[in-house]
Amino acid sequence: MRIHHLNCATMRPPLSPPMVAHVLLLERADGLVLVDTGFGTGDLAEKKRLGRPFLAAVRPVLDPAETALAQVRALGLDPADVTDIALTHLDLDHAGGIGDFPNARIHVHATEYDAALHPSMREKARYVQGQWAHGPRWEQHREGGDDWFGFASAKAIGDDVVIVPLHGHTRGHSGVAVRRADGGWLLHAGDAFFGGGQVDQPPTCPASLVAFQRLMAVDNRARVSNLERLQELAGTHGDEVTVFCAHDKAQYDALRG
Repeated sequence: MRIHHLNCATMRPPLSPPMVAHVLLLERADGLVLVDTGFGTGDLAEKKRLGRPFLAAVRPVLDPAETALAQVRALGLDPADVTDIALTHLDLDHAGGIGDFPNARIHVHATEYDAALHPSMREKARYVQGQWAHGPRWEQHREGGDDWFGFASAKAIGDDVVIVPLHGHTRGHSGVAVRRADGGWLLHAGDAFFGGGQVDQPPTCPASLVAFQRLMAVDNRARVSNLERLQELAGTHGDEVTVFCAHDKAQYDALRG
């Protein structure tokens, strides 16, 4: 399996470093798989559906060349070959591109599906129903008897793509673990943390991101608990697992390089 690292949304929040939307594109023998999608062509065509508060807070570039659709084509691949999309969660900057791959199965934790399709008043602003108005084929996952480095998990696509629940940022937020060709793993931890230094020893994070993470969490206690588990994972199994988040540009640049 070949793994590509894509940036599917450059964002420039006024009080934080520039951010990316780190997306994985997996070339598998039986098709292409995306992990997260960033923004899609529908978001660029109808910017207002993202909401003025979001646009003002993160100041996304919204470049058509950054969409997953455009980048799949730029690699000489056929978007019709995208069979599956595994999402860390359904926030608008992670799920916007699913409509560009209407035949793909959309893999998400069952609790996140319920949150996005039946949001509370507090949750409504973070989910854009238009991003899945095409009626995708949802594949809902719940952790069962599977174990991934001590985390309860659920196999999503064969044995090589695994949903790892990391709730807190959203109700059903999860990481997506992808097996590398060398037998090690990448863990796309989504928004379980926002700064790459948070899984270093000792952990570091700009104060603006610390505050933002707390503000955006639906269950901050669960978020902090899962972050501590990720710190332990990175410290104990760093030779086997590379843990990265969705928005840290330095992590993205390092892995892409």
